[in-house]
Amino acid sequence: MSEVGYSARMPNSDRVRIGYNRIATRYAEIRDRDSSARYLEKLNRRLTPNSLILDLGCGTGLPVDRWLIDHGHRVIGLDLSEAMLSLARRNVPEADYRQRDIATLTEGEFSVDAVVSFFAIFHIDRCLHRDLFYRIRSFLRESGVMLVTTGRSDWEGEEDFLGARMAWSHFDRATNKQLIADSGFTVMFEGRHRGNSACDTHWHPIFLARAD
Repeated sequence: MSEVGYSARMPNSDRVRIGYNRIATRYAEIRDRDSSARYLEKLNRRLTPNSLILDLGCGTGLPVDRWLIDHGHRVIGLDLSEAMLSLARRNVPEADYRQRDIATLTEGEFSVDAVVSFFAIFHIDRCLHRDLFYRIRSFLRESGVMLVTTGRSDWEGEEDFLGARMAWSHFDRATNKQLIADSGFTVMFEGRHRGNSACDTHWHPIFLARAD
């Protein structure tokens, strides 16, 4: 679908869906396949075998969902982009993939052992981030954990990403950490996660947090 003629005021969800439908294959090529593993290992140490994990903004399923399945867990993956989900179903057929706007999830809609979200929350209008973290907390069973990346700066806008117009909306690291804590979590680990091989210097905060 062509982006020509779309207003700059297009809702973030529409901009993101159109953008990722356009660049799905290219994104799959440049997504770093190795840098997530060390964080997933930290998550895995908190899980029991056959845990159920919800992946918000699952993309192509690689590398995160493939890693989780291969380590003995079950995965439900949600994403806006039809093209990304098509790749995910091919890459990780064992997972349960569904097209959803994660900004519209409702409290208690899922009951899972863990929630992961890599490079997705910063596409959602940041005025919704606090409520999203509260809803994630409501999905988690006793002793549940969350592993998420966030934006690293205080910024909202649109820019080119791999040849597609993309929407971004995020707070700085300290604000993200506070939002997580205020939503009923204890942050157990924070670090920096490289996003993709096309931009070696572009890092995002990553948080591992336990539901209180």
